[in-house]
Amino acid sequence: MNNSFRIIVIPILLIGLTLFFTSCKPKPTLAVVSTANVAGITQTTATSGGNVTDDGNAEVTARGICWSTSQNPTTSSNKTSDGTGTGNFTSSIAGLIPGTTYYVRAYATNSEGTAYGSEVSFSSNPVLLATLTTTTASSITQTSAVSGGNITSDGGGVITARGVCWGTSTAPLATGLHTTESGTTGTFTSNIIGLTANTKYYYRAYAINSAGAAYGDEKFFTTEPVKTVTDIDGNVYNTVTIGTQVWMVENLKTTKYNDGAAIPNVTEYTWGDLQTDAYCWYNNDISNKAAFGALYNWFAAKSGKLCPTDWHVATLSDWTTLVTYLGGIDVAGGKLKEAGNTHWLDQNVGATNESGFTALPGGYRGSGLGDGTFYLIGYYGWYWTATVYPMDPVFGHIAGYNWQMTSGYNNCLQSNLWDTMGLSVRCIKD
Repeated sequence: MNNSFRIIVIPILLIGLTLFFTSCKPKPTLAVVSTANVAGITQTTATSGGNVTDDGNAEVTARGICWSTSQNPTTSSNKTSDGTGTGNFTSSIAGLIPGTTYYVRAYATNSEGTAYGSEVSFSSNPVLLATLTTTTASSITQTSAVSGGNITSDGGGVITARGVCWGTSTAPLATGLHTTESGTTGTFTSNIIGLTANTKYYYRAYAINSAGAAYGDEKFFTTEPVKTVTDIDGNVYNTVTIGTQVWMVENLKTTKYNDGAAIPNVTEYTWGDLQTDAYCWYNNDISNKAAFGALYNWFAAKSGKLCPTDWHVATLSDWTTLVTYLGGIDVAGGKLKEAGNTHWLDQNVGATNESGFTALPGGYRGSGLGDGTFYLIGYYGWYWTATVYPMDPVFGHIAGYNWQMTSGYNNCLQSNLWDTMGLSVRCIKD
């Protein structure tokens, strides 16, 4: 055989061997993958996975599971990414909606596309009612008490409301009388107000999530009975405990100091000129005494003898404590004012008398030389304090601090007025 023949044969053999081996290499296909059962199910999570048993003659570049609330989920749905290649893998599912049915498939991706395992379904656990206990009531007065609760489990859902509910019948509901406190799990405290004296109340803590309202253990208490105080004239006043304070529930009516000395009853328009103590009835009409009490100038209010023994005209500090306890000036007026329109006229905005204070609109008597006009009974409840306001730099008049409520607003405001004004007075226990 000559050399030229050998040169021709060898390339032909090489080409033939190359074609032979190339034609024997398997063609790539989709991978083969199975879906693992779902386990570890909670309200928002679960565990699944899969097994890539055949890579389809091409490298598996991505694998995991996909899930959806609709059947036949794909990798365009929610998915995990759990490595590459063949073999078993585990996947963690998160972000589930409680009490919802989901469909799951394992997937494996190679150069030929994405293959899916068989579909399995499961339901996430539903949200349960919260678990909580009720705090035994304390600081019980005629109109208020303090309770609360402890939420030990949110049931797997977000607590959207919590507090204490109460009523005069068993099994009170959160849709009835209730408090609303911020927060989720853990302990909380609630101030129960607006109660009636000498009355038995049932109460329990509540917590609301998407499963509904859950309740703590039911308890009960009885509010304190009404207590009274009598002034030197023999006028009897109901009293109420608000927080740590004991207040008269009515405007003061006395015509004498507690040492027996008479307070001058000034009916003339010289009222506005007075620099000595005085009282009057609104419009100089004693028929206003029963509902609205007397109007006193500040000389009488600051005397230190106006209220019954062991009581005093409330100071600026006393009033500030009261208003703060009731939630501040923006809402305290409504909680102090007698509800309805028996005495308060117009709209009587926000009046609930939750405190039991029963503020009354006794109006006022004006001040100024030769003045003694009466104003706004039924619309203004204006109360002296026993605290002096500094000398006015322009007019030089001594003035006293006072607090006022009006029928048109929910608030309670502090101001100062000249000592010749005629205002109502409330006494507080020493």
